[in-house]
Amino acid sequence: MKLPSLKYILTFLSLSFLLLFLFFSHQPRRPITLLTAAAIHLSSSSESDLKIRRGYTSYDAYIQRQLNKTLNPKLREIWMTRDWDRKIHVFSRFFRELKLRHLLSNSSKSLCIGARVGQEVEALRRVGVSDSIGIDLVPSPPLVLKGDFHHQPFDNETFDFEFSNVFDHALYPRKFVAEIERTLKPDGVCVLHVALARRADKYSANDLYSVEPLLRLFRRSELVGVRKVDGFGLDTEVIFRKKNTIQHS
Repeated sequence: MKLPSLKYILTFLSLSFLLLFLFFSHQPRRPITLLTAAAIHLSSSSESDLKIRRGYTSYDAYIQRQLNKTLNPKLREIWMTRDWDRKIHVFSRFFRELKLRHLLSNSSKSLCIGARVGQEVEALRRVGVSDSIGIDLVPSPPLVLKGDFHHQPFDNETFDFEFSNVFDHALYPRKFVAEIERTLKPDGVCVLHVALARRADKYSANDLYSVEPLLRLFRRSELVGVRKVDGFGLDTEVIFRKKNTIQHS
């Protein structure tokens, strides 16, 4: 029996690869999934999805533990050199995306909570949000003021926008959130980056296993959306908007 020539075999294979390429290149791309409160089931087990780590004998002991990280000279050198431009670039991308979704604007008075040396504050300023400041246990002028996120040093309804990627460092998550809602203006936006798929670092004070506990903690706000992100070990972005409650006489 006469076998097909090499020429015909190569022609057949080329046509097959071309058809496969055309098929897959025309498949629709999956959009980023944004979840809302209606899409997230609130169960009674959500309380177990937020666990406070044991081992703190007092609030002073907790503060000292956090300072051990913030004042670590090797870490501070890394934050100010190797990590500086890289983190500003990533934060800038996140903030530009929020601007495109009309959750942040150049006129937003903004706060970064637990800002360390201030990369996220610098990123906000570089994308045009000039009225931005951070707080941390250790100040880093001119970007970061001294402040405890359990007791923010600001008046009620000060900010239009608040960002934090240190929720896992809160020993008292309810107080952490209450301070955000106190200092946010009505209709103000809070964006949290949290870790759900992996455990946070050794300095963390709590572990979060789902978004549900956050929905319970943000009592004066509504959920805007949830999506996956890649933010320096944090995998989930959760956005809330403070409710604009009008008092009637």
